[in-house]
Amino acid sequence: MEAFRYMNGKLRCENADIGKAAAAVGTPFYIYSRRAFADNFRRLDKALAGSRHIICYACKANSNLSVFRLFARLGAGADIVSGGELYKALKAGVDPGKIVFAGVGKTEDEIRFALSSRILMFNVESVPELNLINDIAGKMRRKAAVAVRVNFGFDPHTHGYINTSRGSKFGIDMSMARGVFAYAKVLRNIDIAGLHSHIGSQITQTGPFVRNLRMALSLAESLKELGIHLRFINLGGGLGIAYREKESPVSVSSVGNIFRKLLKNSRRYTLILEPGRFLSANAGALVTKVLYAKESFGKKFVIVDAGMTDLIRPSLYGAYHRILPLTTVRSPLATVVSVVGPVCETGDFFALDRKMPVPGQGDLLAVMDAGAYGFEMSSNYNSRPRPAQVLVSGSRFSVIRKRETRADLVRGE
Repeated sequence: MEAFRYMNGKLRCENADIGKAAAAVGTPFYIYSRRAFADNFRRLDKALAGSRHIICYACKANSNLSVFRLFARLGAGADIVSGGELYKALKAGVDPGKIVFAGVGKTEDEIRFALSSRILMFNVESVPELNLINDIAGKMRRKAAVAVRVNFGFDPHTHGYINTSRGSKFGIDMSMARGVFAYAKVLRNIDIAGLHSHIGSQITQTGPFVRNLRMALSLAESLKELGIHLRFINLGGGLGIAYREKESPVSVSSVGNIFRKLLKNSRRYTLILEPGRFLSANAGALVTKVLYAKESFGKKFVIVDAGMTDLIRPSLYGAYHRILPLTTVRSPLATVVSVVGPVCETGDFFALDRKMPVPGQGDLLAVMDAGAYGFEMSSNYNSRPRPAQVLVSGSRFSVIRKRETRADLVRGE
């Protein structure tokens, strides 16, 4: 069942009236469905049944503690990229033995924090990083488990900003990978636990995932010649969703079936996936109020009280998000309009030249599929307080992060 749907002409999140939530907390605000988060996790977990696996939630998508705790209770680990995310993961109750630390720029302090927390492993992105982890682990009298992140260099056909393959800053060039594994083998304080290869985000075809696993397995098997026997194959995240009405999301059941077949003869490996968007995007929406409508040089604009400071994806990536009225229109006369925010940037928009019924002043709109990389990428640009976050369970909703105040804007200054 869809988390967001119309009932008696009103858009609801599960069974909660979003309009009532807006009246209680004000706009703009993020609203999330507890059921959708859980359903997404269980669907992926079921698709991977039959193969040893760990689902490490990529908390960069949405690291609100209430959301994080929900996934932790379902059995998820965490894919983290900073000491701050590690802190939040531990606060949320994530088992440190299911935490993997990715990212190209880990600091000495973050490495020490991760080692003292006894995380599962580091996804290592360079030889200098490998050396630093080895040195710090030695001083702490620890053995650091690592997975070498390999960049296989093939194009997963996604947006350039979220394509982590050839020419990006991520991973170790395939041509150098065996040498790096061999080098890691002689480092006294390093345990070579696995191979990591995340090829990009928002991938909706099964082909790139299958190719990635085939190449990872081939390399892992060849490393046995060097006396290196890996325990983990980490394929990262990237499972795509449908943002547009006629798009199709990646079929996780198909991906799971293919993974199971490919891993059938390699049962020694535990598969790790790092989904973020897949677990959280369709569980959330950004609710905003129409402030004004205007026309300029023949173009119609609808100005709302949310902006790129609240949801930057359309401005940053040209990303498409459906925009729905909270109350259905009886006879919608569709007109080409641009839905824009109040921020002093021409790039502050949610939709450009989109054909839709023109909402009236004071009407409420929901910017859909905003549960991932929404609040997480928000900012205080133009000295705008960040919005509240609300979690729905059934017909009840609760504020899981208060709206920032003007006083918050100068705190610490």
